[in-house]
Amino acid sequence: MKNPASAVFITALLSSAFIAQAQADKLDDIIESGSLRCAVTLDFPPMGFRDEKNTPAGFDVDYCNDLAKTLGVKAEIVETPFPDRIPALVSGRADVIVASTSDTLERAKTVGMTIPYFAFQMVVLTRSDAGIKAYDDLKGHSVGGPAGTFEAIALENDVKKWANAKGAFHAYQSLADAVLALSQGQIDATTVTSTVASSLIKSGKYKNLSVAGTAPYDIDYVSLGAKRNEFGLINYLNLFVNHQVRSGRYQELFAQWVGGTAPQLTASGVYR
Repeated sequence: MKNPASAVFITALLSSAFIAQAQADKLDDIIESGSLRCAVTLDFPPMGFRDEKNTPAGFDVDYCNDLAKTLGVKAEIVETPFPDRIPALVSGRADVIVASTSDTLERAKTVGMTIPYFAFQMVVLTRSDAGIKAYDDLKGHSVGGPAGTFEAIALENDVKKWANAKGAFHAYQSLADAVLALSQGQIDATTVTSTVASSLIKSGKYKNLSVAGTAPYDIDYVSLGAKRNEFGLINYLNLFVNHQVRSGRYQELFAQWVGGTAPQLTASGVYR
């Protein structure tokens, strides 16, 4: 190039462009696109389901809508079965996971997990004629649950520990499949959140189902998820969860979809 000044100008211009490109992240992309794609599981009432008009509804759906409104974009619900939550994010079909996803260390190897936005207590869901009154009664029975969920993994591990020849664990593609198998007698019990159990029984669709006490699992803290390297987006999501609690919106959504007082999103000595 004959003009040194022009060369310096062009170099500076290109450097600025590269810096701007390097600083841009998924949060910027979402805002610029005008759309937020949330991976939501729609067979997990009252967190996510389809209403009588076949429209997505539930706590997680409203949480996605709140996040999109805060970002000034349109919410797009990407219906995602439990086993497909992380693949949907990694493949780019969704921008964030808003699907009651347990914050396990194993998942954190693949995706970035936020601070908890909800917390679940687990119970035993069984048939009234199965002879199951408590969690210990599951020994020797055929049980099952949705593949890849916190409660199904915990139940399967216990079945292996019990080593009872009559007992067996069956994995299902979705919660709906597991509940159908339970109601039809293919399995005798499953473990679900108290919110799900209450919703299923109140629906009147499964008149033979009942709750047989709590499951001895840790409180299931669930998080929003984003790609592991999207630090700007993850930081924003953490702050959003914080504001949902501080503003009272978390309690408002809980009262609407579950009822009562929302559980604390804290663990002694860790979350405050």
